[in-house]
Amino acid sequence: MIKRLNLRGNPNIGVSIAVTEKLAIIPPKLTPETVALIGESLDVETVETLISGSNLAGALTCGNSNGFVVSKYTFDREIETLKDTGVEVEKIHDRLTALGNIMLANDFGAIVNPLLSDESVERISQVLDVDVAKGSIAEFKITGAVAVATNKGVLLHPSASQRDIELVEKILKVPADVGTVNHGTSLVGACAAANSKGVLVSLDTTGPELARIEETFGFLEGYL
Repeated sequence: MIKRLNLRGNPNIGVSIAVTEKLAIIPPKLTPETVALIGESLDVETVETLISGSNLAGALTCGNSNGFVVSKYTFDREIETLKDTGVEVEKIHDRLTALGNIMLANDFGAIVNPLLSDESVERISQVLDVDVAKGSIAEFKITGAVAVATNKGVLLHPSASQRDIELVEKILKVPADVGTVNHGTSLVGACAAANSKGVLVSLDTTGPELARIEETFGFLEGYL
């Protein structure tokens, strides 16, 4: 299922929401209607919490069905809120802290910023229980901002090369394609949130963009 919405007028859904197959971390104080729409569209439990005191959970954390990794600046009370849902949460002690921006992950693999330390890569691999590769997409090291990954497919920055596509398909073990959201925005990871059951995109996402998203992620139910 594909749904269109903005969060408090903001089209950058992907920096505000962190999504896995089981859970969506969302900003506090959204309207009940918005919370219900997110949970129903993605078929997940929602948890409302700040991350590092910020509403930008999608930019600051990354996870899959096995757990979440967060930056060293995440407050203990925020971590406890996440752990109360039953998921594993671990801090990554690295100078790069916007983990959602610099990691692309699903339940089968992860591609991370090449500047992450080897120690951080190993810790991420342990928490998410997947193989982790260092790499870039369309020459960007912010792999989480320029792509959206689920267990069915990956949507990449429109400038991604064939080599990029092959790398993503090899590591994440699902088909990949290029596209945009939000009327031509190439930072697709910043403007969309998805799992294998649903996709959330901004209100300005066009019909042709939705068709590409539907094809890439294998959704046949249409969109609103």
